[in-house]
Amino acid sequence: MKSVAVFCGSSMGALPTYKEGAIALGKELADQNITLVYGGASVGIMGTVADTVLEAGGQVIGVIPKMLEEREISHKHLTELIIVDSMHERKTKMSDLADGFIALPGGPGTMEEFFEVFTWGQLGLHQKPCGILNIDHYYDQLINFFNHMNEQQFLQEKYLSMLLNETSPAKLIEKFHSYTPPAIKTYIKENQA
Repeated sequence: MKSVAVFCGSSMGALPTYKEGAIALGKELADQNITLVYGGASVGIMGTVADTVLEAGGQVIGVIPKMLEEREISHKHLTELIIVDSMHERKTKMSDLADGFIALPGGPGTMEEFFEVFTWGQLGLHQKPCGILNIDHYYDQLINFFNHMNEQQFLQEKYLSMLLNETSPAKLIEKFHSYTPPAIKTYIKENQA
């Protein structure tokens, strides 16, 4: 585990615990010498996790679309800032650079990024762990919804197990180190195979 992509909000959110959780994750990544790959912004939870890794002596790679970089929200003190042409290119580049993916609290953009890499893992496009750092119960309803998808037979048990979630950064990264991906998704029912 040399690098982890973190998807998170460009705002701070309503609770101070979200910032505290981002700081805790940033420190853990730096302590374990894991490079942070993230969206390249200087604002919100995104900026907090990047600043924390840098302050702790870690490495940070930002990937930002030109349109956002031009709005002057890019972080100016990263180890490396990669400017791409589109949001799609950003996600692809972040996926290529990362050995795993973590969602911190965030909005629709965070969800979209996380769901895409989760789906890519289901389809066998990568075999990297996907985790949620469930700070202050932020993701409880999403975790319940994943269970609901499973109960309603839209998400097989083996793919439900791909959703790693913890409240502790250290425990989540520990799960990343021992992660074993499930078999690649097929469209044949297992009892017919």
